[in-house]
Amino acid sequence: MGMHSVQVIAVTGGKGGVGKSNVSANLAVALADMGRRVVLLDADLGLANIDILLGISANRNLSDVLKGDCSLNDILVKGPSGIRIVPASSGTQKMVHLNTLEQAGLINAFSTISDDIDVLIIDTAAGISESVISFVHAAQETMLVVCNEPTSITDAYAMIKLLNQEHGMHRFHILANMIRSQQEGRELYTKLTKVTDRFLDVALQFCGAVPYDDYLRKAVQRQKPVVSAYPRSKAAISFKALANKVDAWPLPSTPRGHLEFFVDRLVHSAVS
Repeated sequence: MGMHSVQVIAVTGGKGGVGKSNVSANLAVALADMGRRVVLLDADLGLANIDILLGISANRNLSDVLKGDCSLNDILVKGPSGIRIVPASSGTQKMVHLNTLEQAGLINAFSTISDDIDVLIIDTAAGISESVISFVHAAQETMLVVCNEPTSITDAYAMIKLLNQEHGMHRFHILANMIRSQQEGRELYTKLTKVTDRFLDVALQFCGAVPYDDYLRKAVQRQKPVVSAYPRSKAAISFKALANKVDAWPLPSTPRGHLEFFVDRLVHSAVS
């Protein structure tokens, strides 16, 4: 069961306001449009951003699964292009403090859907809370969304430093968001690598830039992902390019790559 590899990507930003829920949602939809089976885990505590962005509503969430009231399949909500969304909002805070039985339940819950999924995207909460750290640490790949403003760069650096020094993580994908030109995106990445190269032992990989785009705002107002609502907009085109890039990332080839192991790492990094 669950013996094929799943690409698990945590999308994070170190702070709010960098547009990471938009990145998560549009990346998920763009990958689904390429034929990938995508599950989006909304781990943004209490904000339930994804529901609003995609105009869906959920009556149940992950805490109902943990209580044993229903299965993971029961709470999955269908989104645009056939993506499935796990509403985790209010249940996620407690993820960090699950007892052994709940941990086993969570691992079991995810293993029931792992054969039916290619990519799991986790939209983490803003900030550097315990739960964010455990999601990021457990994921296979980490995408940090950064904007061209000093606080965003400082917060991204603080997050990389923490994950590197406290949790032994060395590899991060950097996505420049809401930028005015492709060149600005590159410069933003260079700015960040200058500091990390000097003080940390990490490898940052530039995974592209999403431009500031009025169509993105219009799509949000319509509660649709920009990739579906305005497929020819600049933002949509760059999200599709991002999806192509992400799709080419190597899949985990070890048992570590199976979904159960992601959940296993999630609960154990939370406990230790």
